[in-house]
Amino acid sequence: MSTNLPATTKARTDVAIATGNDDFVTMTIADQLFGIPVLQVQDVLGNQKITRIPLAPPEVAGSLNLRGRIVTAIDVRLRLGLPARDRDKPVMSIVVDHRGELYSLMVDSVGEVLSLSSDKYERNPATMDPRWRDLSNGIYRLDETLLVVLEVSKLLNFANLEAA
Repeated sequence: MSTNLPATTKARTDVAIATGNDDFVTMTIADQLFGIPVLQVQDVLGNQKITRIPLAPPEVAGSLNLRGRIVTAIDVRLRLGLPARDRDKPVMSIVVDHRGELYSLMVDSVGEVLSLSSDKYERNPATMDPRWRDLSNGIYRLDETLLVVLEVSKLLNFANLEAA
C-alpha cells in the first residue's frame, strides 16, 4: 500500500502507530479543553487584525493576512454554541489547512501538545451537548479534565449549520 504523505508526515504517522499515541494541539475555549490532531496544524498566532466579511455567518469572524495569504477566521466559541468572548479578552488562533484553504480557528488560549495513548480514547458520551458531539470525534479523560477532540472537517462544514 502506497501513501502520498510527505516523508516527515509519514514518519510521524509511523511513530504514532508504533507507539500507540495520538498527538494533539490543545486549546481552551470557555474553560473547556479541546484538541485537534497536531498534523493538521500549520501555525499558531497571537491576536491578529481581522477584517469583517459582509453577510458572512456569525461564526466567520472575518479574514486576515498571513504572509500574503488570505485566511478565513472562524470563531470557534460561536461555532460550538458558546457565548461570545468579551471584546477586551485576547484571542489566539490555530491555523489549519482544509482542502487547500487556510483557516484561523480563534480560541481563548493555546496550550501544549499532548501525546495521549490511543487506548485511552473514548467515543463521544451520550450526555455531550449535541452540537459538540456533531463537531467532535471523541474524548480523552485526563486526570482533572476532559479533552474533547474536534474534527476540523466538521468544524468547517457550514452546510450542516445552515440546514439545522
